[in-house]
Amino acid sequence: MSVFRGARLGYAAPPPAGPEHDPEHMTLEQLRIFIAVADREHVTQAAQALHLTQSAVSSAISALEMRHDVILFQRIGRRVALTEAGKLFLAEARALLSASQRAERYLADLSGLTIGAVVVAASQTVGNYWLPERLARFKRAHPGVELRLTIGNTEEVAALTATGDIDFGLVEGEVRHALLDVETIDRDELVAVAAPDLAARIESGEVPLSEAPWISREKGSGTRAAFELALRQLAPAACGQPPALELPSNEAVLSAVAAGAGVAVVSLLVASPYLRCGALRRLSPAPPPRLFQLLRHKQIRPSRASLALLAACRSGES
Repeated sequence: MSVFRGARLGYAAPPPAGPEHDPEHMTLEQLRIFIAVADREHVTQAAQALHLTQSAVSSAISALEMRHDVILFQRIGRRVALTEAGKLFLAEARALLSASQRAERYLADLSGLTIGAVVVAASQTVGNYWLPERLARFKRAHPGVELRLTIGNTEEVAALTATGDIDFGLVEGEVRHALLDVETIDRDELVAVAAPDLAARIESGEVPLSEAPWISREKGSGTRAAFELALRQLAPAACGQPPALELPSNEAVLSAVAAGAGVAVVSLLVASPYLRCGALRRLSPAPPPRLFQLLRHKQIRPSRASLALLAACRSGES
C-alpha cells in the first residue's frame, strides 16, 4: 500500500480539484516534488527543501498515484522508498523536468542576455579553484543572469552533461563520450608534494620515491587519473600498487599529506597555500601538466547566456 493513499496512514486526504491539483493533468510541480521525495527518501525533508508543507508534498504524490492508479512509494520505517514503478518513473520524471528547464532557459534567452540562468557542473579542482573568479567577474558584468554550480568528480560531471541536466561541464580529466563535444580550455600545472620531514628523507635518498606511501583521490576523479599518469613517470616501480589512502576531496588529500601520511600529486592551484606557509614541499621532478576540458552536449542548443559564460571562461574575462 502506498504511504500517500488517503488519511489512513496519517498523510493527506485526496487533493482538492483545481489547476494545481487537477487529477486529469500531471504538473511540473508534481514532478519536482516526486523527485525531491525520491532523492531524500523522506517526506518531511523533501518538504523542507522545497519550502512546502508536508501535506502539500503528500497531496502532490497522492494526485500522481490516484490519477494513474499506481503506487510510487512504500514506507520503510520512518522513511519512504520507491516501488519498482516509482523507480521506472523517476528516470522519466528527471528527463521531463530537465527538458522543461531547458525550455524555460530558451524562452529567457529570446529576451536577451540580461536574464536567464546558466547551470554548470565542474570537477573539484576546476570548480573550487579555477572557476569561481571567472563566475564572479561574469556575474558583475551580467547581474541578471542566475549562475548555478554543481561540484562532482569528472565522471559525474560528464554524466550530467550527457543527460542535458546542465548547460556545460568543466573537468580536469580525460573524457570520451559519443554525446559530448570536448574542448581544451586551459592547462593545469601539477606538483608532487610531501610534508617537509618526508620530503627531506626522499630527497636524501633515505626513502626512495617508489617506496613512499602515496595518497590519492577516488577513482573517477581527474586528479586520480593525473596521479596514476604521474606515478608512471615519477615512481614506475609503484605502479599497480593501491594508494596508502584514498580520499574523496583535494582538501582531505592535502591534510593527510601535511600530517606526514605520504606523497600526493595535485594541482598547483590546490597546493599553493600549503606551499606558501611551509606545510608542504614540492618534490622533483615535476609531473607533466594536464588539461582542463570543456564538455558540451552535441545535440543541445546553447543559450546566449551560456555562450557568454563560455566565452568568459575561455578568455578569463567577462
